[in-house]
Amino acid sequence: MKFIRHIPFLKAVLLYTLTAFGGPQGHIGMLMKIFVKKRRDLTEHELTEIISFCQLLPGASSTQTITLIGYKRGGLPLALVTLFVWVFPACFIMGALSFFVHYLDKKALHTDIFKFLQPMAVGFLIYATWNTYKSAVNSTITRVIMIVAAIAVYTFFRTPWVFPIILVAAGVVTNFNKKRIPQKEIPRRKIKWSNIWLFVFVFVVAGFLSETARKQEWENRRAFNLFENFYRFGSLVFGGGQVLVPMMYEQFVIREKTQYMTGEELLTGAGFVQGIPGPVFSMASYTGGMAMRDFGARNQVAGSIIGAVAIFLPSLLLVLFFYPIWNNLKKYAVVYRSLEGINAATVGLMAASAFYVARDISILDMNAISYLNLIVIFATTILLSTTKIPPPIIAVVCLLLGWIF
Repeated sequence: MKFIRHIPFLKAVLLYTLTAFGGPQGHIGMLMKIFVKKRRDLTEHELTEIISFCQLLPGASSTQTITLIGYKRGGLPLALVTLFVWVFPACFIMGALSFFVHYLDKKALHTDIFKFLQPMAVGFLIYATWNTYKSAVNSTITRVIMIVAAIAVYTFFRTPWVFPIILVAAGVVTNFNKKRIPQKEIPRRKIKWSNIWLFVFVFVVAGFLSETARKQEWENRRAFNLFENFYRFGSLVFGGGQVLVPMMYEQFVIREKTQYMTGEELLTGAGFVQGIPGPVFSMASYTGGMAMRDFGARNQVAGSIIGAVAIFLPSLLLVLFFYPIWNNLKKYAVVYRSLEGINAATVGLMAASAFYVARDISILDMNAISYLNLIVIFATTILLSTTKIPPPIIAVVCLLLGWIF
């Protein structure tokens, strides 16, 4: 019966899932609008802290963020249901694509219906950056950190390690001044470090079974190989989808022993996933299905499921096991001082993301599309800041604009 009270929250998650276009950068603004401003499931400071924490971990950061929001609201059971609601629609669509990719006109995948989603994402980012700035940047040192972080992230945006490196460096910088936040005596609490061993155990067992299946030529060896591949991707990827796609390309297109698809087929999925709402990591459902397509429809469905489970499982294990530890560590001044810098760096990261996404949009060409893009960016930012119009409505309007123009 207690779970019934969370139904409105799960409805909000589903609505967010079905309209969360724009990748991890665009998702931040929607999270701010829906779960902070509208529903008040958490504060701006709490959301910024969660985003910062998730950026320190490998895996799907948007998935980890929404999972933690569910975790803070209703514990582990709600976190698991939240995760399922978030990933299922996109994974279902991408898994289905693996069945129909041969029948699709490749040009149809590049339809202009999605062309205004990027400027919309920029508007969401501007909105989220400004709201986070007001709560996280309030001193000279945090302003400097924000500016340096924005420049560094923008310059090295495609370098996967830039996000955790910048955040760690920012946390170190704000620890130089120990007088502002002195250490207070607090009781020591036992940290259950053993929890992380489950993550390591799955990693080791998946690798062992995959290698054994390959050497002994098990009948279902490809399924074991795929689980290990996707679990490894989910465990080691920093930087989101732009890093995941090259790793998949090298694994499933370049390597002779695992050439499960052509480069065109993999890149078709990579292009399609950018036009659907939800996590970019859902591409694993498409790739898993494509890898198993030669073994019948049932195995192809199994491949899609294996891809989805294995790619998101590390993100779930890491975030749910490390977050309680993180909450305990926050009580120490050295960590609390670090959070001041980490949160400021997160604002810089968001600002850099807005500029980076805007870089690929025609906004200065002085033509009709440029003017429309600028209008979409401006209108999205203003509507989010001054009205109660739900973000999904804005996303639908942008899709309609793409269809009309």
